Amino acid sequence: MNWMASPEKKIYLLSDFHLGAPNAAESLAREKKIVQFLDEIKNKATAIYIVGDLFDFWYEYQKSVPKGFVRLMGKLAELTDAGLPIYVFTGNHDMWMSGYFEAELNIKVYHKPQIFEWNNKRFFIGHGDGLGPGDQGYKMLKKIFRNPICRWLFGLLHPDLGIGLANYFSRKSREKTGSSDEEFLGEDREWLILFCKEMLQKEYFDYFIFGHRHYPIDLALPNNSRYINLGDWIRNYTYASFDGTSIQLQHFKS
Repeated sequence: MNWMASPEKKIYLLSDFHLGAPNAAESLAREKKIVQFLDEIKNKATAIYIVGDLFDFWYEYQKSVPKGFVRLMGKLAELTDAGLPIYVFTGNHDMWMSGYFEAELNIKVYHKPQIFEWNNKRFFIGHGDGLGPGDQGYKMLKKIFRNPICRWLFGLLHPDLGIGLANYFSRKSREKTGSSDEEFLGEDREWLILFCKEMLQKEYFDYFIFGHRHYPIDLALPNNSRYINLGDWIRNYTYASFDGTSIQLQHFKS
C-alpha cells in the first residue's frame, strides 16, 4: 500500500511479541503492554505493520485456533473496525496463518518480504528469517514447514498434541539461541546487514526493515540507505515510526 505519512499521521512498525512464551503469566503482562501501546497510537497512526512472530506458535486448524490472546485480538478488531489499516507479516514462529486474520480481523497477512513506497521513499520489509548467507539447516527446515503436505499432516494431530509439540520445539529453539540476540555482532557477522548490502548492489531502497533479530538496530548503509531492526517486545519494547521524512527507532515506556 502506498500510504502517505506525516508528523500527525505516522506509519508504525513493530515485531516479535512471541505471545504465549515463556508462560501464560509473562505472556499476559506483555500482551497488556502491547494493547496499551496500540491504544496510545491509534489516533496518531495512518497504518500499523506487525512484522512477524506475533505469536510464539500459531496454527489455524479447520475449526479452531490456539486459545488466548483475546485482549490483543479485541484491540486489533477495534482498530480495523474503526478504519485503521493493520498488516501482519508471518514469522518463523507463526508462519501457519491461513485466512483467520483476514476473515475475522480484516487484516492483510504477508508471507514473504514486501516492497512499499511511502512519501517517495522505498522500503523493503519482512520478518527476516531465512535471508542472508548461512543457516542452511533452518532454510531447509523452513521449506519443509511451508510444504502444503507437511502442513496438512500436522493438521491431523489433535490440537492439544500439535500445539504441545510446537511449544516444546519453540522452547528448544530459544535455548539454542541463548543470549546471542543481546549484543550487536558486527557488520561482517550480522547476516541481515550482509543481505541488505547484497540487495543494494541490485536495487536501491531507502530503508530495510526487519524483525526476527530481537536486537534493535539502526545502521547507516551505503548510498544513504538504512537498516532498521525493530527489536522485540520481550525485553526491548521497541518500534519504528515513519513521519513521511524519516524513521525513528523508539522505546515504549508504559
